Amino acid sequence: MNHSHYTNIELLQCILGTRAAKRLYRGTLHPLFAPEVKQKPAHHKLAAAHELVKRWMAEELHNAVPLTSPAAVAEYLRVLFAGQEHETFVTLFLNSQNRLIAAEEMFRGTLTQTAVYPREIVKRALQLNAASAIFAHNHPSGGVNPSPADIHLTDFLKQALGMVDIVVLDHFVVAGGKSMSLADRGLMKTRE
Repeated sequence: MNHSHYTNIELLQCILGTRAAKRLYRGTLHPLFAPEVKQKPAHHKLAAAHELVKRWMAEELHNAVPLTSPAAVAEYLRVLFAGQEHETFVTLFLNSQNRLIAAEEMFRGTLTQTAVYPREIVKRALQLNAASAIFAHNHPSGGVNPSPADIHLTDFLKQALGMVDIVVLDHFVVAGGKSMSLADRGLMKTRE
Protein backbone atom coordinates (compact mmCIF):
# COMPACT_ATOMS: atom_id res chain seq x y z
CA MET A 1 0.00 0.00 0.00
CA ASN A 2 1.32 3.43 -0.97
CA HIS A 3 1.19 5.81 1.99
CA SER A 4 2.69 8.81 0.19
CA HIS A 5 -0.69 10.51 -0.19
CA TYR A 6 -1.49 10.23 3.54
CA THR A 7 -1.32 13.32 5.73
CA ASN A 8 1.00 13.39 8.75
CA ILE A 9 -1.88 12.72 11.12
CA GLU A 10 -3.08 9.77 9.01
CA LEU A 11 0.40 8.24 9.04
CA LEU A 12 0.62 8.70 12.80
CA GLN A 13 -2.78 7.04 13.15
CA CYS A 14 -1.42 4.00 11.29
CA ILE A 15 1.38 3.70 13.85
CA LEU A 16 -0.20 4.89 17.09
CA GLY A 17 -3.95 4.66 16.59
CA THR A 18 -6.42 7.50 16.15
CA ARG A 19 -6.70 8.67 19.76
CA ALA A 20 -2.96 8.80 20.47
CA ALA A 21 -2.17 10.44 17.12
CA LYS A 22 -4.74 13.21 17.67
CA ARG A 23 -3.50 13.76 21.22
CA LEU A 24 0.17 14.03 20.21
CA TYR A 25 0.21 15.76 16.83
CA ARG A 26 0.30 19.57 16.96
CA GLY A 27 0.87 20.44 13.32
CA THR A 28 4.55 19.50 13.17
CA LEU A 29 6.45 16.23 13.45
CA HIS A 30 9.62 17.64 14.99
CA PRO A 31 8.50 17.61 18.67
CA LEU A 32 7.40 13.99 18.36
CA PHE A 33 11.02 12.92 18.00
CA ALA A 34 12.64 15.19 20.59
CA PRO A 35 14.76 13.25 23.11
CA GLU A 36 12.78 14.23 26.20
CA VAL A 37 9.48 12.92 24.82
CA LYS A 38 10.94 9.67 23.53
CA GLN A 39 10.91 8.46 27.12
CA LYS A 40 7.14 8.69 27.39
CA PRO A 41 5.36 5.37 26.73
CA ALA A 42 3.24 6.76 23.87
CA HIS A 43 6.40 7.68 21.98
CA HIS A 44 8.16 4.31 22.06
CA LYS A 45 6.65 3.34 18.71
CA LEU A 46 7.73 6.64 17.16
CA ALA A 47 11.23 6.30 18.58
CA ALA A 48 11.42 2.78 17.16
CA ALA A 49 10.15 3.99 13.77
CA HIS A 50 12.74 6.79 13.75
CA GLU A 51 15.53 4.34 14.60
CA LEU A 52 14.36 1.96 11.84
CA VAL A 53 14.43 4.80 9.29
CA LYS A 54 17.97 5.75 10.39
CA ARG A 55 19.11 2.15 10.04
CA TRP A 56 17.41 1.74 6.68
CA MET A 57 19.08 4.88 5.34
CA ALA A 58 22.46 3.69 6.66
CA GLU A 59 21.94 0.36 4.86
CA GLU A 60 21.03 2.24 1.69
CA LEU A 61 24.22 4.28 1.94
CA HIS A 62 26.28 1.12 2.50
CA ASN A 63 24.71 -0.61 -0.51
CA ALA A 64 24.29 2.43 -2.72
CA VAL A 65 26.35 3.68 -5.56
CA PRO A 66 29.38 5.71 -4.48
CA LEU A 67 28.58 8.74 -2.34
CA THR A 68 29.06 11.42 -4.94
CA SER A 69 25.70 13.08 -4.31
CA PRO A 70 25.61 15.69 -1.54
CA ALA A 71 21.80 15.42 -1.60
CA ALA A 72 21.82 11.74 -0.57
CA VAL A 73 24.30 12.41 2.22
CA ALA A 74 22.32 15.44 3.40
CA GLU A 75 19.06 13.45 3.55
CA TYR A 76 20.68 10.73 5.65
CA LEU A 77 22.21 13.32 7.99
CA ARG A 78 18.90 15.15 8.48
CA VAL A 79 17.33 11.90 9.69
CA LEU A 80 20.38 11.02 11.79
CA PHE A 81 20.34 14.36 13.63
CA ALA A 82 16.54 14.68 13.92
CA GLY A 83 15.43 15.71 17.39
CA GLN A 84 18.91 16.00 18.89
CA GLU A 85 19.19 18.82 21.40
CA HIS A 86 22.96 18.67 21.78
CA GLU A 87 25.65 19.24 19.20
CA THR A 88 27.07 16.02 17.74
CA PHE A 89 30.01 15.48 15.38
CA VAL A 90 29.71 12.55 12.95
CA THR A 91 32.18 11.13 10.46
CA LEU A 92 31.27 9.10 7.38
CA PHE A 93 34.25 6.91 6.52
CA LEU A 94 34.49 5.91 2.85
CA ASN A 95 36.54 3.41 0.86
CA SER A 96 38.51 4.19 -2.30
CA GLN A 97 35.32 3.94 -4.42
CA ASN A 98 33.53 6.43 -2.11
CA ARG A 99 31.31 3.72 -0.67
CA LEU A 100 30.36 4.00 2.99
CA ILE A 101 32.40 1.90 5.39
CA ALA A 102 30.89 3.34 8.57
CA ALA A 103 28.96 6.36 9.82
CA GLU A 104 29.98 7.05 13.41
CA GLU A 105 29.17 9.62 16.06
CA MET A 106 32.65 10.66 17.11
CA PHE A 107 31.90 13.39 19.68
CA ARG A 108 28.90 14.73 21.58
CA GLY A 109 28.75 18.14 23.21
CA THR A 110 26.37 20.73 24.58
CA LEU A 111 23.67 22.83 22.98
CA THR A 112 26.19 25.11 21.28
CA GLN A 113 29.50 23.30 20.94
CA THR A 114 31.33 20.01 20.66
CA ALA A 115 34.98 19.32 21.37
CA VAL A 116 36.52 17.52 18.39
CA TYR A 117 39.78 15.63 18.72
CA PRO A 118 41.52 15.19 15.34
CA ARG A 119 43.77 12.43 16.68
CA GLU A 120 40.74 10.23 17.38
CA ILE A 121 39.36 10.78 13.89
CA VAL A 122 42.71 9.93 12.26
CA LYS A 123 43.05 6.84 14.47
CA ARG A 124 39.55 5.58 13.59
CA ALA A 125 40.02 6.30 9.87
CA LEU A 126 43.19 4.23 9.88
CA GLN A 127 41.48 1.40 11.80
CA LEU A 128 38.74 1.30 9.14
CA ASN A 129 41.24 1.66 6.28
CA ALA A 130 39.27 4.64 4.99
CA ALA A 131 40.37 6.44 1.85
CA SER A 132 38.20 9.50 2.44
CA ALA A 133 35.83 11.07 4.95
CA ILE A 134 32.82 13.34 5.16
CA PHE A 135 32.19 15.26 8.37
CA ALA A 136 28.88 16.49 9.73
CA HIS A 137 27.64 18.20 12.82
CA ASN A 138 24.35 19.67 13.87
CA HIS A 139 23.37 23.10 15.14
CA PRO A 140 20.48 22.50 17.57
CA SER A 141 20.00 26.27 17.73
CA GLY A 142 18.64 26.15 14.20
CA GLY A 143 21.07 27.93 11.88
CA VAL A 144 22.95 26.05 9.14
CA ASN A 145 25.55 28.73 8.51
CA PRO A 146 28.99 27.47 9.52
CA SER A 147 30.90 29.46 12.10
CA PRO A 148 34.49 30.56 11.49
CA ALA A 149 35.44 27.83 14.00
CA ASP A 150 33.63 25.22 11.84
CA ILE A 151 35.60 26.31 8.77
CA HIS A 152 38.89 26.36 10.70
CA LEU A 153 38.19 22.89 12.15
CA THR A 154 37.47 21.52 8.67
CA ASP A 155 40.75 22.92 7.36
CA PHE A 156 42.65 21.49 10.32
CA LEU A 157 41.04 18.05 9.89
CA LYS A 158 41.86 18.10 6.16
CA GLN A 159 45.50 18.73 7.02
CA ALA A 160 45.61 16.03 9.71
CA LEU A 161 43.97 13.37 7.54
CA GLY A 162 45.97 14.48 4.51
CA MET A 163 49.14 13.52 6.38
CA VAL A 164 47.99 9.88 6.18
CA ASP A 165 46.59 10.14 2.62
CA ILE A 166 42.92 10.35 3.59
CA VAL A 167 40.89 12.91 1.64
CA VAL A 168 38.20 15.03 3.29
CA LEU A 169 35.38 15.37 0.76
CA ASP A 170 32.94 17.60 2.62
CA HIS A 171 31.61 18.90 5.91
CA PHE A 172 27.86 19.31 6.42
CA VAL A 173 26.08 21.47 8.97
CA VAL A 174 22.56 20.24 9.78
CA ALA A 175 19.82 22.12 11.63
CA GLY A 176 16.30 20.73 11.77
CA GLY A 177 15.21 19.90 8.23
CA LYS A 178 17.97 21.98 6.63
CA SER A 179 21.56 21.20 5.78
CA MET A 180 24.49 22.99 4.21
CA SER A 181 27.58 21.59 2.49
CA LEU A 182 30.84 23.49 2.95
CA ALA A 183 32.08 22.06 -0.37
CA ASP A 184 28.99 23.34 -2.21
CA ARG A 185 29.59 26.80 -0.74
CA GLY A 186 33.26 26.77 -1.73
CA LEU A 187 34.40 26.81 1.91
CA MET A 188 36.68 23.78 1.78
CA LYS A 189 40.11 25.37 1.93
CA THR A 190 42.92 23.73 0.02
CA ARG A 191 46.52 23.90 1.12
CA GLU A 192 49.54 23.19 -0.95
